[in-house]
Amino acid sequence: MDVNEKMMAVFETKEAAGLAAGKAIEMQITDLLKVQEEVRIIFAAAPSQNETLDYLVNSTKIPWEKIIAFNMDEYIGLSDDAEQLFSNYLMGRIFNKVKVKKLHLIDPKNSVDNEIKRMTNLIHNAVIDIIILGIGQNGHIAFNDPPVADFEDSAVIKQVELDQVCRQQQVNDKCFLTIDEVPSQALTLTIPTIMSGKHLFCIVSGQHKAEAVYQTLHGEISINWPSTILRTHPDCKFYFDKNAYNYG
Repeated sequence: MDVNEKMMAVFETKEAAGLAAGKAIEMQITDLLKVQEEVRIIFAAAPSQNETLDYLVNSTKIPWEKIIAFNMDEYIGLSDDAEQLFSNYLMGRIFNKVKVKKLHLIDPKNSVDNEIKRMTNLIHNAVIDIIILGIGQNGHIAFNDPPVADFEDSAVIKQVELDQVCRQQQVNDKCFLTIDEVPSQALTLTIPTIMSGKHLFCIVSGQHKAEAVYQTLHGEISINWPSTILRTHPDCKFYFDKNAYNYG
């Protein structure tokens, strides 16, 4: 199964890719609000998302008071004020700047079992309308690395062990100075949870993601490259910069 060319766009720069994704998400939100009272959105947290989030937070068209927001993964074991916590990243990037109807961020201070129960109930409340995501160097979506990825996962959210490629990527992205600083465990929404979203917007930039992008678009659909499953989604749009798209 190949990606429909209408569902994919390649841009000269990561800024242009992020801007285009932001405009498309903005339009999707406003279209949904013509027929429903609120929009439930799951946000990824990574440097690849910066331009998209910056566009959304500055939008004059999004009624944030009608948005219910979630994040898709979170480290276990960092201090509450660690800037690397995805919840802290999203607060600084967007949720301290706009007032959403409800904000449900994964809380690493809570016990793992209680947080899994809490987030499972919140996700199950209603359909997830929009998911904004990226792809890792190992093809992970959220923190579903190849060793723990499961296309048939029965869980909504689970505790996982991060593989070495994933942890090294956090250093490559300049989120941590050394791999020893990167937590080895995290909570993540599962692949079926992500695939249950109605509209997916996948933004990927950088030459270091080129093999992952190539596999996502052309490789066998397999947990060896978890992101390959995105090709089976009825409405997953991809936004790449040329560095991420040009492999080999």
